[in-house]
Amino acid sequence: MARLAGTSTAVVSYVINNGPRPVAPATRERVLAAIKELGYRPDRVAQAMASRRTDLIGLIVPDARQPFFAEMAHAVEWAASERGKMVLVGNSDYVGEREVHYLRAFLGMRVSGLILVSHALNDLAAAEIDAWDARVVLLHERPEAIDDVAVVTDDLGGAQLAVRHLLEHGYPYVACMGGTAETPAVGDPVSDHVEGWRRAMREAGLPTEGRLFEAPYNRYDAYQVALSILSGPDRPPAIFCSTDDQAIGLLRAARELRIDVPGELAVAGFDDIKEAALADPPLTTVASDRSAMARAAVDLVLDDGLRVAGSRRERLRVFPSRLVLRQSCGCP
Repeated sequence: MARLAGTSTAVVSYVINNGPRPVAPATRERVLAAIKELGYRPDRVAQAMASRRTDLIGLIVPDARQPFFAEMAHAVEWAASERGKMVLVGNSDYVGEREVHYLRAFLGMRVSGLILVSHALNDLAAAEIDAWDARVVLLHERPEAIDDVAVVTDDLGGAQLAVRHLLEHGYPYVACMGGTAETPAVGDPVSDHVEGWRRAMREAGLPTEGRLFEAPYNRYDAYQVALSILSGPDRPPAIFCSTDDQAIGLLRAARELRIDVPGELAVAGFDDIKEAALADPPLTTVASDRSAMARAAVDLVLDDGLRVAGSRRERLRVFPSRLVLRQSCGCP
């Protein structure tokens, strides 16, 4: 190929690998023409063995069946493709042992980096990451067990926005559908959503006792919890749900019980998954820029100098939340 292009093998390598040294445009065109004529395809396995790194990024999520994580994984895949990388996805199913399994598998494959959406990273998983000295970026969640760079949403502030808005409609109080007993108290988005609800209620001089309901994150189990909440004697006038999936389950329960939303019950969620706009009625929710977050995570995990010195706060990238107003809260 070098002979056909009239250049050296090193220059051919620079063109194929897009570096590390620049190549004159005319020379690049000759090399590309030779590649096309010879039908050359790079041997990625050989390249990985030489560099001890692959063109792969590992992504571990709790459950890609849930719309939020599916949309986040899709955003990461697009961002990675822009950098010439492919993404391997593993589902931890909220189980620490499965998270460790995928950590070992991906790191053993010499991925270029690892993006981790961890529900509750345990000490064993943290030790595994340290043992491989891997490039790791935490996305969406920020477990206390590991101090790597994190890309998150302003979950606490976003929840406050939603609850304040519901109270501004004149509802006497707002209940909250939070997480489960297994939800980590620190570093988990749902915990921050609950804390944001508490702060907004305190600001309004309203008590929170007896107004927080435990519920799984997915719509199917949340629907069962919602049936119990809405069938009780003290049905709340408004409910803030920690995830849109919970809110969609709640809306389904309200329809079955013939409770008018928002006439008899106001609802707001968090995440702004695509289905939120198609809910009945369309769901008021809190959104963040998932595409920008995914791109930031991919850039961080691929760029040199990821493990920079500095405080935990300096290693945290927080993307703002914004309130998306639709009809479920009582807005026209």
